[in-house]
Order: sequence, then C-alpha cells, then structure tokens
Amino acid sequence: MAPSHCDTNNQSNAVPVAMPAAVVRLGKPTPRIGFGTASATLGQAEGRAGVTQAVLHALDAGYRHFDTASSYNTEAAVGDAVAQAVRAGKIASRDDLYITTKLWIADAHPGRVLPALQKSLWNLRMEYVDMYLIHFPVSMWPPAVEGAIMVVKDDLVEMDMKGVWEEMEECHRRGLARAIGVSNFTCKKLEYLLSFTKIPPAANQVVEVHPYCRQNKLRAYCRDKGIQLCAYSPLGGKGAPWANNSVMDSPILEQIAHEKGKTVAQVGV
Repeated sequence: MAPSHCDTNNQSNAVPVAMPAAVVRLGKPTPRIGFGTASATLGQAEGRAGVTQAVLHALDAGYRHFDTASSYNTEAAVGDAVAQAVRAGKIASRDDLYITTKLWIADAHPGRVLPALQKSLWNLRMEYVDMYLIHFPVSMWPPAVEGAIMVVKDDLVEMDMKGVWEEMEECHRRGLARAIGVSNFTCKKLEYLLSFTKIPPAANQVVEVHPYCRQNKLRAYCRDKGIQLCAYSPLGGKGAPWANNSVMDSPILEQIAHEKGKTVAQVGV
C-alpha cells in the first residue's frame, strides 16, 4: 500500500487514475497504493525541495495517499507540497488526501506520544493525520540531541506497549489521528497488543509483502483480526541494504508482464 522511497522520475503530465481503496476499521478508506517519502538524504535540508517536487509529481500522476514518518524528516516537505497543491488547484483541500506518519522509537514512551504527534502535525501544517503508526515494536532512550534519529543498539529498550498504546488511543480520541495502527509488528506482538486495546489497530505496515515475501501467516492473522496489512516495499527493496531485487529482477514476473502488456511493477503489485 505504501511504496518505498521517493521516485522523482514521475512525469507531471501523467494521466491521473483513480486509486482503489481498502476499508479500515477507523477513518476513511485507505488508497491501496501510496507514495513513500523516505528519501536517500532522509529529508536533510538540501533534499527538502526534491521531496516536495516528487510529491507534486505524484499528485499529478493520481496518488492520493502519502506515507511519511518523523524519522524520515520529510513531513515538512510533504506539508509544503500539499499547501502548494491546494494553492494551485491540483486538489480542493487537504481532506482529498490520505496522510500517514509514524511515531519514532525515541518517542515511543508514555508521556511522549502526544507531543510527538503534535510536532508531526506542526511539520505537516495539518490539523490531523489519517493514519498514525507506531514505527517499530521497540523503544529507545531519547537522544541527547532532540530530533536525532541514529539508532544505537545499547539505547534500545523494551516498549511499554500498554502505556504507549493508551496514548495512541488518546491521539485518536482527540481527532489528531483519524486512525491508529502499528508497523513491523509480528503476530506475537499483535496478539499481546490486542489483549488490552480499547481501540484495536487499524493497520500493520511491514517492510515487505510481495510475491517473494508473501507473509502468509501474518496476512492470515491480520485478516482474522480485522487489521489491514500494508506493504512498505511491495516491489521489494531494489538498492536498499535491508532487501533484495527479487521482484523487479524476477524472470517469471517479467514474462507475465510481457504477456499482459504491463510493467513488472504493475504485475508485482
């Protein structure tokens, strides 16, 4: 549902197409294909304009779901693009879009969740997000320098999942997050989470769900519990250090794509 890194090769004159949507237990339906905004520079100042332009091109191509995170440092760039799109008449209002962002592990502590979302909303220049996700099922001691995202293994700690989720639920009750969910949770983690939730997670976004990483067990579990399973990298992770090129380099998918008159990406998704 949320493809990986920014693709600045989208053409602004592409013909927009209607995106199919998935019904989730909270908020409005989620467009099944989204545009990820984790850039190679992780949103450093020199890359902000490039991310903004990529989002604007994606809007022209028909994307309406945009996936960001506090750790990507692209929230402000997404906010810039949305504001520009509204001014230019590309979209009627921010409400035409589906915006997902995520709680970073340094803020996955009781007392830090609501302030973290408020900061994300300030960066986005929005009053709410459509989906707010816990980025990983682990916490990290807050860094000495506020906003630093480098992960130091010795600083990782077990998450107070009950305390963190209670604050996620409060974010939803306040209308700051129309839907709440998790990311990179296993069946075991989800089972524990569901044992105490008042508002169950609407979605679980994981790094890979594609023909070569089908996640059958997790897919079945999420379907049974009414949780929408989302893929961060539905085309694998070409060029990413944590993944491989099995999808885009697949001779089987290439053959199917050729026979169907489609691209490998279209067949893979």
